[in-house]
Amino acid sequence: MVKGNLNPRGKWLTTELPEIVFEDTAVGRMKKKIWDAPMSEIDRILKEDYEIPSPSGLGTAGTYIQNTPRSKVVETRRKNDVVIVPIGCTENHGLHANSGLDTFMVSQICEAVKRKSIKDGKEVSLAFPPLNYGGHPYHHVGMAGTVIIPETTVKEMLIYTMLGLWDDGFRKIILVNNHGHHWMIEAAIQEFFKRFQLPAFVTLVDWHRVVREFFYAQPSKDDYVSSQFVHADESETSVGLLLFPDMIDMSSAVDTEPSAMMLQGHYDTACDAYRRPHSWVEAQGHSAMEIYGTPEGVVGYPTKATADKAKRPIAAICSYLTLLMDEVLEAFPAGQVPSIEKITMRTREELEPCLKEPMSKGWMSVHGLKKIGVFND
Repeated sequence: MVKGNLNPRGKWLTTELPEIVFEDTAVGRMKKKIWDAPMSEIDRILKEDYEIPSPSGLGTAGTYIQNTPRSKVVETRRKNDVVIVPIGCTENHGLHANSGLDTFMVSQICEAVKRKSIKDGKEVSLAFPPLNYGGHPYHHVGMAGTVIIPETTVKEMLIYTMLGLWDDGFRKIILVNNHGHHWMIEAAIQEFFKRFQLPAFVTLVDWHRVVREFFYAQPSKDDYVSSQFVHADESETSVGLLLFPDMIDMSSAVDTEPSAMMLQGHYDTACDAYRRPHSWVEAQGHSAMEIYGTPEGVVGYPTKATADKAKRPIAAICSYLTLLMDEVLEAFPAGQVPSIEKITMRTREELEPCLKEPMSKGWMSVHGLKKIGVFND
């Protein structure tokens, strides 16, 4: 149950920019601390707490569930049954950047959070990205290097990834997204609950939007981006330069100056930083397809990118994910799930065998449950 008020009027933390305010909650206070911190403190957070930059852990034993001995996976899960799942894609990000940019961004952020969790004595588990190729909005159709997977395939892959993780004892799932297919992830979460009705906590973290304040353009400051976040631009290239500089070739970077064909001021950019009436994903036909409007694969100004411009937003998202995990575990310690009586129409008696530790005496896989609800065939 949510305790206390929901931030009555006036409980806000202001900044030197009137358009940037933070709610007076644990989340808002964390963001304000990062916002006000000198760069020396940001560098300390990145280096000491999160060990950024570090090489990718996708091929390093012990980083992900899939490259860790099962005995260690079980030992870790018994203490912390949260699992973080990075989600990226394969997409043209211009000649200067790698097409797996989204995947490496989000996986390395999640790996940093794992390193911090180990230091804190509450190691979190990571699962391999379930989507090496992702779904895409219509305007990306036709771009070489962008691999477009049907929406139903994306959703089903995510639904059954969540089911398999739940069946293995990970009942708190954080899906960290780095790509413009978040509506497919939202739909997958809703369908997962409708289809299986299992007691779980699942959330989408669209990480750029979570820390949108730190991508707000401030041309007068060298450690902030000077243009609004769009695609393969100053913001994304800066993150790449911080996390995996060897995959970025700045000598190939080119800038573009796209413009909408109509309805200026109605549709926001990637992070919804302008607070416009509509998110970019809510329309098509108001701007050109990428292959015609920006065939360079870039929307913005990657030539302005520097690693320093990514430090504050990366410190903010890593701090947020750490806070989120901590608060989830505070609400539901390892081995506990949200109330069966409140979030599913299955009975406690029916679910009891499935809630035992996987492979223990009396445990039953979810594959032994009967279908339930009108959303099943």
